[in-house]
Amino acid sequence: MRKYKSNGELETVICNCCGKKLAVRDGIVREGGLEITHTWDYFSEKDGEIHRFDLCEECYDEVLRTFRIPVEVEETREFL
Repeated sequence: MRKYKSNGELETVICNCCGKKLAVRDGIVREGGLEITHTWDYFSEKDGEIHRFDLCEECYDEVLRTFRIPVEVEETREFL
């Protein structure tokens, strides 16, 4: 869950799973987290809905442990 200041700057990020407040400084998340935004379209029960949520790194790892097929992991050298 994300909260923004009136000027649009990111103020708070809270893990939707465990409720942990992630470190945010100067509008930038300062620790590992995953932001998901997904727009559901035709052939789903959620047509036209947009779902947004955040997971801390620990909850993300916990979710991955439930996957039958592991995620693909690729290394990168540049961070945006």
